[in-house]
Amino acid sequence: MGERPNILFLMADQMQARVLDEGHVCQTPCLDRLAAEGTRFTRAYTPNNICSPTRASIMTGLLPHNHGVLEVLYPQQPHMHQLLPDKEHFARRLSEAGYSTGYFGKWHVERTNDLQHFGWQVDGGLASEMHRSLTKEVLGGAAQPEDEALAVYRRGCDPAVYMHEPVGYGPHLLSGVTDRSADKRPMGLSTTLALRYLEEAVKGEDPWCCFLSFQEPHDPFITERSVYDRYAALDIPPPPNADDTLEDRPALYRRAQGIWDQLSEEDKREARTCYFGSITEIDVQFQRVVDFLEIAGEINNTVVIMMADHGDLLGAHGLFFKDISAFEEVFNVPFIVRGPGVQAGALCDGRVGLHDLCPTVLELAGCEPMEESDSRSFVELLGTPDQTGHWGKGYAEYYGNRHRLTQKVVWDGSWKFVFNGFDFDELYNLDDDPLEMKNLVPDPAYRGQHVKMTQLFWQFARETDDKPLVETLYAALRLGEVGPVAEEW
Repeated sequence: MGERPNILFLMADQMQARVLDEGHVCQTPCLDRLAAEGTRFTRAYTPNNICSPTRASIMTGLLPHNHGVLEVLYPQQPHMHQLLPDKEHFARRLSEAGYSTGYFGKWHVERTNDLQHFGWQVDGGLASEMHRSLTKEVLGGAAQPEDEALAVYRRGCDPAVYMHEPVGYGPHLLSGVTDRSADKRPMGLSTTLALRYLEEAVKGEDPWCCFLSFQEPHDPFITERSVYDRYAALDIPPPPNADDTLEDRPALYRRAQGIWDQLSEEDKREARTCYFGSITEIDVQFQRVVDFLEIAGEINNTVVIMMADHGDLLGAHGLFFKDISAFEEVFNVPFIVRGPGVQAGALCDGRVGLHDLCPTVLELAGCEPMEESDSRSFVELLGTPDQTGHWGKGYAEYYGNRHRLTQKVVWDGSWKFVFNGFDFDELYNLDDDPLEMKNLVPDPAYRGQHVKMTQLFWQFARETDDKPLVETLYAALRLGEVGPVAEEW
């Protein structure tokens, strides 16, 4: 890679990987360009299907059971699942190695919002004084706290789709159209702060790392009216697996499916329209940063990494959002790398996880790897994206979100296995069944594959020191097709 490159992260929240596929209705000219000039990883996956655990994994290179953030942060209960204080973050390593570091936008890694403690020298997170000050500057009035900054532009959306059932939960805004432009919403403000940081960073002699993180297109799906109008005129059909009855899947999936019965087909179409519109707005913000680096003559000295923390079902399997289910619409994430030493115009089917970013960034920056790690650097794939022989397996985990459960996901080539501690398991061949419409576990012809994938799950659990599962040999908890003791297989 030569001299230490600058590093730019462009991160979306809850963005489905499939919007980058050729021919998809979603319009992303900036991301299309980055993919054409770099490498897009088609099988990249999240180590957890909700925000906070994944973001902590990106920073530490650890799986959730090792860094301690097991579900979405809940500030009202500070004792619940918090980042373990002894875990290193890659930004701290970069800072110690002489990098200038700045973080802008959504954080959601831990509760203190003290980003400088974790190595981010310039803190432009949504909860920062810097972000509040810019909000006041742009919108006038008092500086707004984080929750207000996110909520204010959602009021008065028209048209808007609300969910009202079941009774007792109150209304939930699913999607809406706003007249407030992106530059007066958190995504635009975060971009402006990042650009202000970069204007100074590019003048210095030290390399820099800038992390720009958006709340969007996370629900509620909000888009500006002119962008909405572009999509409203298009044919936006439901996903091809929208009518999945989930008959051979865990009962919890079918229970969750019932939440969405209250939506009409028009409601669902509105949601997809606003979701894709939001992604197009994100794309424009990313383009602002890319344009600046190009004008400043820094684009070719910079490794640009675009990703999302997880996807959204968006009606697939009759479900929306994430949480309950382990389908690819959630676990497969958009992932593009462009920069020095990265092959241009390549599609890489190596199965890399977002937690692998931590050792990769450290290697690119010439830093020593973390002493404790559940991940590995994929720098080798950036120059030779077709050499994926050792990148066919992957491992993810989910512990529920308010509702507690155990779920582990294992990939091996075309095979995908979901260990469900709350119900029976799932097994799919993604080459034969990319839409995950048929669970092969009930078919006795696939018991051998079920056993093999269960053994691989235990191997991952042992290698990452997941002791609560590996050491659970108690008779009443023997839910696996085979147990964790390899010597008995």
